[in-house]
Amino acid sequence: MLFINIPLVLLALLILSDLYLKYSPRSDLVLIPIDYKIKKKDNLNEIRIDFKIVNKSKFKETMVSNLNLELDFFKSKGNEYFKNMDYEEDIYIYNGSRKENIKNYWPTTIIKSNSETFIQVIIKFNNSDFRNKIKYIWLKVFWENYGHFGITNKKDCFLVNLDSKKLKTKEVIEVPINNDYDALAIRTDILGCFDEPLDTLINYSKGIVHKNDILTIGESPLAIMQSRYISPQNLEYSFFSKLLCYFFNPTSSLATACGMQLLINKIGVTRITLSLFIGFLFKLIGVKGIFYRLTGSESSLIDDISGTVTPYDKSIVMGPKNAKLFCKNLSRYLNIEVAVVDVNDLGGVKILASSNKSVNKILKKTLKFNPAGNADEKTPIVLIRHKE
Repeated sequence: MLFINIPLVLLALLILSDLYLKYSPRSDLVLIPIDYKIKKKDNLNEIRIDFKIVNKSKFKETMVSNLNLELDFFKSKGNEYFKNMDYEEDIYIYNGSRKENIKNYWPTTIIKSNSETFIQVIIKFNNSDFRNKIKYIWLKVFWENYGHFGITNKKDCFLVNLDSKKLKTKEVIEVPINNDYDALAIRTDILGCFDEPLDTLINYSKGIVHKNDILTIGESPLAIMQSRYISPQNLEYSFFSKLLCYFFNPTSSLATACGMQLLINKIGVTRITLSLFIGFLFKLIGVKGIFYRLTGSESSLIDDISGTVTPYDKSIVMGPKNAKLFCKNLSRYLNIEVAVVDVNDLGGVKILASSNKSVNKILKKTLKFNPAGNADEKTPIVLIRHKE
């Protein structure tokens, strides 16, 4: 009887822990990027970046007690960090026609339930040659949320590509695969949340795709364009995340408290613990990978910090959402088959979604040599083309 009661008590404790983690008070504010524009005014080059702060709570208002910015600058080649850029910044809060310059002091701002507040960041550069010196701005927003949950410090990061509106020569790298297929890797800029996924892939592949090509896009670049990345500082990691991460290989994205906490937030402590136990039992008889089958795609698609290109190497990237729908929509426009894939340099190929399952077998054979690369190649789009 005792051996039956102990597992039941442990299961009940896990379920109670999940309920506590799910329903414990927390901030429902999110910072959503809208758009940015580059202008010239009063002999100064300006970048205007628009955001909105949305309160998703149905009942509770929350205050933004502080908000400030930091900027990192990167050159075009090799994502090289650039120092000593001379600039000024202004932040405006606006609703409708009313627009207020905070004049370097953020006033405590109340965001009512189910409402939103808009902010505009204006960055002014005194150097007229700044666009020849830098290509990317990594905008870091540090903001405090204050309310019924206490006070929470958040950090959100956004990539601004200063060359996104420029007409660029498309660069295609041909990679021979076998006697039947070639791969064409399409070089892109570093992608970000201001890049709408469908429009971005259409623009890069237009004029390159041929009939019967298969277009593939890496799961991490797609997730990044969908804003599916998070700074570790935004995760409230628990005792369970610190404990459960010990059961994973050090190279796994679940081997850190933050990576594990992200998975806990998605599927809960109970499911993870039971999956670990069942996975361990199957390992005893030589069957591996059961944990990832039981926890679903969320567990295998988390890329912990350092797992992505600069400047996303300090963020945790999640898997993309609605990948199947994305494939079908892009396939309908380009009139070719499309797939979202997760490929590594060790020969591992995972097809997350495709517009037609008949191409999956071809992709598993042709992508095992990873024509897109796993380093800083910036070729997330790959076309698989049958040799004539």
